[in-house]
Amino acid sequence: MRVLAIDTALAACSAAVFDLGRGGVLAHESLLMERGHAEALMPMVARVMSESDLEFTDLDRIVVTLGPGSFTGLRVGVAAARGIALAAGKPVVGLTTLACFAAPHIASDDRTPLLAVIDARHEQVYMQLVGEGGRAVIAPRVASIREAARIATAAPTRIVGSAAALVHAAWMNGARPPLCVDTTPAPDIDWVARLGAVAAETLASPKPLYLRPPDAKPQDAARVARR
Repeated sequence: MRVLAIDTALAACSAAVFDLGRGGVLAHESLLMERGHAEALMPMVARVMSESDLEFTDLDRIVVTLGPGSFTGLRVGVAAARGIALAAGKPVVGLTTLACFAAPHIASDDRTPLLAVIDARHEQVYMQLVGEGGRAVIAPRVASIREAARIATAAPTRIVGSAAALVHAAWMNGARPPLCVDTTPAPDIDWVARLGAVAAETLASPKPLYLRPPDAKPQDAARVARR
């Protein structure tokens, strides 16, 4: 299984090439950035493909993070993945950013609960609670920071993701502290690639995962009346 993995969902632009037959990740690159993913992504993809000594037609699938995350970043990554897949005649597999945050921790310990959280702003987070065996106990959804902290204190829990520090700061007085607080701002692209290599394939084209409407809305008063 050979995959090209792409992530532009959050505060990084990342790409990696994974080949199960050649020992795993052949090439990877990641740059922390809040903006500019569209300009940085395709040159980065070209570099990791060149370093891995593969052509796009050699790949078995393209893997991309679907969100939740930045509305603009998600569209950049999904559009690039779908374009590459169409040109190379390969399928696209989408993964949630929450699952990618959780993956390395689940791999090391799949018995301890884990709360993956992403800053959604306005005192809210995107969250998913994972239980024993890596099974989702609470599916991806929007929650207040306080609610996420309350859920996490119900049992000894690890907190991972870009909002981990926010949830930890809202920890309830007297509650047992979290076993781990990992504030990594974006998923590890190596794990995105690994997950994508074993993920189930679907016939539907991946679409960005939006758990709430965008903050930016058109201003009705500024619209020009049509004749």
